[in-house]
Amino acid sequence: MLLAFADAERGLGDLVLTCTGALSRNRTVGFEMGKGRTFDEVLAGLGHVAEGVKTTKSAFDLAEKLGVDMPITRAVHAALYEGKSPQEAVVELMTRGLRAEF
Repeated sequence: MLLAFADAERGLGDLVLTCTGALSRNRTVGFEMGKGRTFDEVLAGLGHVAEGVKTTKSAFDLAEKLGVDMPITRAVHAALYEGKSPQEAVVELMTRGLRAEF
C-alpha cells in the first residue's frame, strides 16, 4: 500500500513538473506551438525527445482501436499530427457538446 502511494505521489510530481518546469521538453513543445511555431519547427529545434509526442500518438491509436472517446488526447493529436492549430483544437475541445461520460 505504501509503495502504491509513493508511485502515485511521484506520478503527480512528474505531472506538475511537466506542466510547469522550464526544462520540460513536453511543455516546451506546447509552449512553442502556442506561440505559432509549427510542430516540425519545434521538433527540429528541440534536439531532445519529448516523450509526450510519441505517447500522444500511442494513446490516440489505442483509443481509436478500442473505441474509447478521449477528447483531450484527440485534440492534442490533432494539433501535433493533423496540422490543426492549438487554438482551434482548444476551441473545439471546450465547445464540444455535453454528454454523459459513462
